[in-house]
Amino acid sequence: MINITLRQLRYFEALARHRHFGLAAKSVSVSQPALSVQIKELETTLGSVLFERGARQVRLTRLGEELLARVGGILRSVDELGDLARAAHNQLVGQLRIGIIPTIAPYLLPAILGDLTKLYASLDIHIRETMTSTLLTELADGKIDMAIVALPISEPSLTEIPLFEENFVLVRPLADADKPVPDQNMLQELRLLLLEEGHCFRDQALSFCNIEPNLPRGTLDGTTLSTLVQMVGAGIGVTLIPEMAVAVETRSAEVSIAHFKAPEPSRTIGMIWRKTSPLAKQFLQISEVVRQSARRLRQYSEKPARVRTYDHQ
Repeated sequence: MINITLRQLRYFEALARHRHFGLAAKSVSVSQPALSVQIKELETTLGSVLFERGARQVRLTRLGEELLARVGGILRSVDELGDLARAAHNQLVGQLRIGIIPTIAPYLLPAILGDLTKLYASLDIHIRETMTSTLLTELADGKIDMAIVALPISEPSLTEIPLFEENFVLVRPLADADKPVPDQNMLQELRLLLLEEGHCFRDQALSFCNIEPNLPRGTLDGTTLSTLVQMVGAGIGVTLIPEMAVAVETRSAEVSIAHFKAPEPSRTIGMIWRKTSPLAKQFLQISEVVRQSARRLRQYSEKPARVRTYDHQ
């Protein structure tokens, strides 16, 4: 019988992910020599080398690639055993890893974290802010428990719970405040500033403007909504932002906000988690907290975001 430990598999997965002994060791909170010893013992047990060691980077061997394809599922199953025990409690305890996309995080997180902390005092919340594609990968790999994203995701292995819907608004220079609001066709003629590729909000804006994503565009892309709004204030172009972001992003920028004629562009925000998670009931409770946080944000914000919320029975 082959004696492989979970520690060895976790260290193997970390090294396969980072392709660097130092970074891998740091990610699992051990010393580099300790990680190296465990990897060597795993290779000895299997009777084959799993990594090609280079001067600056390590690479998976063919066997290493095959092992990696199986290790993720093994570690997820082990983690779900722990979740099964946590599910027996009436309230969530321990660590909760929440992913969230950058076009939501700065505006909704303060309210979410405040509410969750009050309701679940024993919950250790970890936030991961990154783009949707990365969150989906990390959710599938068991690195996060749930994520707040724009729906739909349409992934059969995931549960999707819609929470609220918000409109997009047009941000343009202050000098253009009295001009007619451009329609979709007119926007194509303007210098439209967008988030860089990979952000789902970029794709949603392009879709509203009937602009092909792959067509070359003579404009500048930004890494954050804040950057885009400041660029508009400098007279470089116009942009679209979600209403939730208006109060935060327009405070220090010389810009004007305009609403489009109906039907206004919008997005649905929701929570997703793995269907196999034993904590589905608890996650549904968390989603209700987030929905209520969004509703309160609409009611008490200095520049309220008009969000349409969904009630779940």
